[in-house]
Amino acid sequence: MARGKYEYWLSEDGLTLLEGWARDGLTDDQIAHNLGVSRSTLAEWKKRFPDLSDALKKGKDVVDYEVENALLERAKGGDTTAQIFWLKNRRPGKWRDKPEAPGDSDALKKARALLEDIESAID
Repeated sequence: MARGKYEYWLSEDGLTLLEGWARDGLTDDQIAHNLGVSRSTLAEWKKRFPDLSDALKKGKDVVDYEVENALLERAKGGDTTAQIFWLKNRRPGKWRDKPEAPGDSDALKKARALLEDIESAID
């Protein structure tokens, strides 16, 4: 990493630009490209510099809330696809395609899968 390459991105202008890119929907790969660094370098900077990480999170939060609000409005407006998507994600225990039976734990699922494997091997 070039010495001090990250310094601009920790300035007020740099952080504002990062937040804007995140708000515009750029991925971490695209942001890293804009910074002139690899994705792994960006990941390291996010760990080392909380201000940088916070700016990216803040930008992403804004657009995530906008999309969430738009989805909610469409669902409330009668868009059945939006309603299904909303319910499956917000209330998966009740609205997923294949609801779990009461008491259907992960251990029980693993045991069933193991039993099926054994039965397949025997046949």
